[in-house]
Amino acid sequence: MNRFLARRLAYSFVTLFVLSLLVFFLGQILPGNVARAILGPFADQQAVDALNHQLGVDRPLFVQYGTWIWHFVQGDMGQSYIYRTPIADFVVPALSHSLKLAAVAFLVVVPLGIFGGVVAALNVNRPTDRIISLAGLSAAAMPEFVTGILGILVLGVWLGWLPISAAWPDGAGALTQLYHLILPAIPLVLVLFGYIARMARAGMIEALDSDYTRTAVLKGLRWRQVIWRHVLRNALLPTITVVATQTGYLIGGLLVVETLFRYQGIGSLIFNAARAKDFPMLQACVLIIGIAYAVATLLADVFYSLLNPRIRMEESQ
Repeated sequence: MNRFLARRLAYSFVTLFVLSLLVFFLGQILPGNVARAILGPFADQQAVDALNHQLGVDRPLFVQYGTWIWHFVQGDMGQSYIYRTPIADFVVPALSHSLKLAAVAFLVVVPLGIFGGVVAALNVNRPTDRIISLAGLSAAAMPEFVTGILGILVLGVWLGWLPISAAWPDGAGALTQLYHLILPAIPLVLVLFGYIARMARAGMIEALDSDYTRTAVLKGLRWRQVIWRHVLRNALLPTITVVATQTGYLIGGLLVVETLFRYQGIGSLIFNAARAKDFPMLQACVLIIGIAYAVATLLADVFYSLLNPRIRMEESQ
């Protein structure tokens, strides 16, 4: 197990290093001048050059990258070019908001998707299976802004059941925040339900057709015991990987949902930073999402190996 964890950690560090290189150097090729974006189009060229020198963007790129990544690993994300304040003051609240929205969607879609996939597999090629599969595929094919707008019109405007904005009032309690996050979570649940249900269905069908399931049935075990003790444990292994791969999307890929519902999460922060040429803010946000994604993938690998010890044995050889 220790060798397995060490290898996975090494993969994660390499991935994050490559991601930091991509984030930094791709950010540098964005069109525009940082100082010009800050001072405006009518600023004197000498003032623009002086500000570029003050910000350090006129130094060699590798020097800039080394300085940035060294400070980042020490917990210093730097200062925003636009706001001239520490980036952490913006990233921490935005990440907290995105995590709350992701948690609401996650806690709904994971059990719902697994349940739908299991029910579909137990009724394979029957009307129930076709209805669940068609509903999942249709929901996954619809963009978030379409389901979000429909949710706003139906649940927020016409019926008035839910607030159309995810921005809760200052000092709101947990229940009030949850009430404001239900409507933004609906598009995310609809998009992810199809993926999770489809993987759970495929895993269940494969597990139901396996030798160990037939052996358990021949031993005289009740069908419910066969499902809970033998089938589900193996059937849900592929689903764990799918859930982990969607974690990064739930944390940082919510730009459309956050914009639609006026929610100040890290996705909207990335968009605003890219539009304003605020490179330190952009780089810090993207790398934070990469770290969250790497952690989620590592936890999924650990959980996967606990359910299936053969994975650990193959990795250790």
